[in-house]
This record gives sequence, C-alpha cells and structure tokens, in this order.
Amino acid sequence: MKHEKYLSSIYSDGTVEYVSNPTPERMETVKIRLKVAKAMPVDHIWIRVVRNGTHQLIGMEKETADAGVKTADSESPEYYHADVVVTENALRYQFLILTEGILYYYSQRGVRKNQWDQIYDFVLLTDYQPPSWVKQAVFYQILPDRFYNGDPSLDVADGEYTMNGNASYHVRDWNTPAAPFEQAYCMDFYGGDLVGIRKKIPYLKELGITAIYLNPIFYAPSVHKYDCIDYEVIDPHLGGEEELENLSKALHENGMHLVLDISINHTGVAHKWFNRDNLFFDASVGAYQNPDSIEREYYHFEKEGKYDCWAGVDTLPVLNYCSQKLRDKLYQSEDSVLKKWLREPYQIDGWRFDVADEMCKNNAIQMDMEVWPQIRESIRAENPDAYILAESWTDNAKYLQGDCWDASMNYYGFARLLRRFLGLPDPYYWNEPDLCDMSLPIDAESFRDGVMDYLARIPFVFWQQQYNLLNSHDMGRLAHYSIHLGDYRGAVIMLFTMVGIPSVYYGDEAGIKGWTGGFEGARYPMPWDEEERDETMFLLYQKLAKLRRLEAAFSEGGFRFLYTKGKVIAFARTHFDRSWVTVVSISDHKEQVRLPVWMIREQNSKDVFGTDLIWTDCSETEITLKANPHTTYLFCV
Repeated sequence: MKHEKYLSSIYSDGTVEYVSNPTPERMETVKIRLKVAKAMPVDHIWIRVVRNGTHQLIGMEKETADAGVKTADSESPEYYHADVVVTENALRYQFLILTEGILYYYSQRGVRKNQWDQIYDFVLLTDYQPPSWVKQAVFYQILPDRFYNGDPSLDVADGEYTMNGNASYHVRDWNTPAAPFEQAYCMDFYGGDLVGIRKKIPYLKELGITAIYLNPIFYAPSVHKYDCIDYEVIDPHLGGEEELENLSKALHENGMHLVLDISINHTGVAHKWFNRDNLFFDASVGAYQNPDSIEREYYHFEKEGKYDCWAGVDTLPVLNYCSQKLRDKLYQSEDSVLKKWLREPYQIDGWRFDVADEMCKNNAIQMDMEVWPQIRESIRAENPDAYILAESWTDNAKYLQGDCWDASMNYYGFARLLRRFLGLPDPYYWNEPDLCDMSLPIDAESFRDGVMDYLARIPFVFWQQQYNLLNSHDMGRLAHYSIHLGDYRGAVIMLFTMVGIPSVYYGDEAGIKGWTGGFEGARYPMPWDEEERDETMFLLYQKLAKLRRLEAAFSEGGFRFLYTKGKVIAFARTHFDRSWVTVVSISDHKEQVRLPVWMIREQNSKDVFGTDLIWTDCSETEITLKANPHTTYLFCV
C-alpha cells in the first residue's frame, strides 16, 4: 500500500519543536505536534492521552503554510497539532494514525499496528525542572591523583600510612605506567591535586570543556578514594577545603561547572563513623569498637561484630538508611554533608553518586524509592539547578521519572551497547571469568533496539541529559583494544552527536597509554609532554566539542535512527529545519546506506571533516550514501 513507505517519516518528541512547553505547569494548555511526510495519505490523526486512568482521543488538525511550515514540495513534511490541557503531574500520550483504512500507533518506541504498552508513552512532567546548564555541557572526568601535580608539597610520603597492611608510596616519575592492583593496592600516589586541575583550566577551555566531574576528593587512604574516612574533609593531599574553594571559584569564573563524586552507599572501614582498625582515629571513635555509639545504627551490624559490606569487600561497610540520624547527617539536616558542599564557599553544581542503584537495599530492607526522592528534595532545596547524576550499569528507568535522578552514567543505554557493536567484551562482566574477556558482538539493529528500549521508557527531558561516555575509571579504555582506528574515531563522533551529553575521560583526547586487563590500566597519569600527545585525536575532540556548543541540534534537538543494518548505524539530530546526520560504518566492505529523502534535503559533497559524500540511487522515499569501510560521516542537511 502507498502509505507503508512513508511510515518512517512519522515523528514527534519532547523538544520545543513538538511541544510548546516541554515542562508545563498543572492545568496549562500545551500544543503538541506530529510530523509526517507530505506525500503520505492520511485519513485522520489523534493524540491519545490518559486522564484519571481513562484513555481519551483528541483529534489533531493539519497545520497550514501560514503556520511557518514549509509545504512547497512533496519532500517537505506536514505537521498536525492539538491543544491538550495538562491535568495531572504527568501527561502521558501516544498518537494514532489512520491511513488507507489501517490504524497505526506511534509512541516513543516507534510505529506499529498494535497498541504500544504505556511504558513507552511520551511523557510531560509538571513537577520537574531539569538543570538549566546540563544539556549544553561537555563534561570531562578527572581522577585527581593522575591528572596534574600542581603543588608537590602536598604529595603523599612513602609509608605515610598503611591500609590492609599495604603502605602508601609516592611515584616520583610522572610517566611511570600505572601498576596493577595486585602490586600497588591503589596506594601508589602520583601527586595530582586540585591545584593542578585549576592550573590546567586553560587547557580544558582550549579543548572545549564546560563541566568537570571529579572522582572522589574526600579524605581517604586510597588513590580512588571510594573508601572515604570523612565526608566533611577534602583530602589534604589534594589541597584541602581551601583548594576546593579556589578551584570552584576559578571554574565558575571561566564559565564551567563542577560535579563532585560521593559514595554514600558505603564508607571505608577506616571512616570515623566505623573505625575498625584505629588507623586514623582513636579507639574511642566510631561504631565498630563502641556498640553504644550513635554511629552504630549507621551500619548493618549482626552478632559478634559482623557487618554487611559492599560486594563482599570487608573494607567497605554498607550504610543503614533505616537510621533517621544517618539520613539527617548525610542529606536532610541543614548542616548535612550533601548541602555543605553545595553552599558557599564551595558551591559545587551537582553530585555524582557511586553505586546509586544499589543504595538502600539490604535483603528484606528495600528503601531506595523512599530515600532517593528525599535526597533529591534536599539537594534541590539547596540548589534548584544542581545536577543529580547516578552510577548505574543496568536498567534504571524507574529512577528517571522526575522524582529521583536527573541522569545515569549511560553504561546501559550507550557505552555497553557501543562496545558490543564494536565486537568487544561487555565491561559489565569484568568480574565474571567466563565472560570478562569474551567478545560479545551485536549488529546495528540490536544496538538500535537496546538504545530505544531504554530511552523509550523515560520522559524525553531525560534523554537530553543522559551522561554518555566511552570510558571511565571503571573500564578499560576503548582505544587500548585491538579495534580499527576508523572505528574508534566513529565511536568518538557518536559520543558527541548522540542524544544526551558527552563526557571525555581525562587523557582520551591525548592518546593516553594504558591496558585493558584491569581498572588500573585505565588510570594512567595524564601525558603532558607535547610529543606524547596525539594531536590528531585532540583536534577531533576539540572540533566535536565546538560543534556541539554551536549547533543547537546536539543539545536541544530531537533524535531518531535513520538506518541500522549489519555494521552500519545512521541517526539524526534535528532542531526545527536544521538536521545533522551521523553515519558510522565499521564494515570491512563498502556499504550502501539508504537514508530517507525527506531528511536529506541537501546532498552535500563533503562532510564536516572534509570527507567526500557520494550519493546515488534517489527514489521517491530514499537516497543512497556510499559508505567506505571503517568510516564515519557527519554532515548537516
């Protein structure tokens, strides 16, 4: 039937092009729009909304040329609209399209003949305001000890302290490769500090960075500092509170934002609240040796001093959120930990929460959906524009509905899928002997389905602020695997053009060295010698960061897959009449990429990097791009 070849033209999203106000108030009337190809035979279109549990159909009207929509030729789109009153905290809706006697349903998951489950509905939230600065951000993640030594007087001394029988030591040659855990036990300090980060702000600005995410900087005995011993003290070897204040002020003066990392799922065993071995505090301090202490209820203690710990690691005791005193101490009281660092003089711009999807869960005690809304309320009361970023490696859609997180580190809906598309192991299985080194390839269709299965279950406002990443401190760097350089380049371009916000892990832009056999292989010291820097890669990151800042399609625009087959992925980011298309081929052969003609209105001869674009076989609905092996294209249409 004639209409079938136009089904892929049906489109709507949560941007201002399709919703007059993406974050409306209760009882506000919003205009909602749907786009279809002009040549598609349409009998009728409705929007189906859910009010008080009842489905209602509202007819949509075709817009005319007077509405500012181009309709001069058959390749142009047509728009339909309806005015809808938002009566509840969340307006949920789908579209129904009747064409040539067949009824189709369109949700965030796509078009089909059977009605979609409501979990894929478009959703507008009335009680949610996204952080105003996040959609435009280009993040840079830093493990402070490995970035830059700005003040050698702060360096950890050899044998200054011990942890689990392992002594701290200072690595004096900055270019020394990072040692495996079995050799250094995360006690090998290079001397990077907050002073060094502040001194390198000009470098970060040159790269195009607008926001910094720091791995933990609170007082702790390890390099990574997820084993905190005091949430209210910045590690003195990083510069202490004074240097955090200086760094925050300098970043803000340069138009940059700062997000700190914290683990409030567990503390270190040496934390002053726990203090098992008296390494940093007197035996009179802490819960382990003082059963009558206030802090005893902060943890899950059993008989004979046994306690619950994270992932079976006995140096990381888990916190007990049944304790109201703990909640007050961490986030609810006016002098709580989370509020302290949001305030002057530090004024951080958000929190990244470690193992966030595991918090407040202890067998019969499942309190996550009680505690996370409280944490959100406390943070937003202190700073309404703060970013709440959570670590999660698996499905976390339930936390992205407006009352918990603003975003997750997008391992689940991007990083893990991308690695498998490239034919690499899934980093989630790093601790599974049978899977950790196994190549688990997926094709382009599976990549698309994985991305959309995730995104379609969260409101569009959350699509725009997902924290996309290629690498982090918790997985081997992509560049250190045996993949084609063209494929790695394609992954970097996808990072910057995918819906969500990009994050650069320190050193990726410089061609940092490392290995993939363990976490420490991803924690090499930053290469600062100019001869060591990969200038080609730096320029790629720099160009993409600049493009993302200048082109609204990447921060404000919609997102849709255009073509997914075998080893080729194509998707578009669109903001009104300006679209950017990314085509990624990891194939060993030339590929014929069929793109919708209503998207490719201009057939440019070169992409943004100067790569030739060769177009062939134009039909009523499709045009073909010839893609070379292991090549990625980015162009505006």
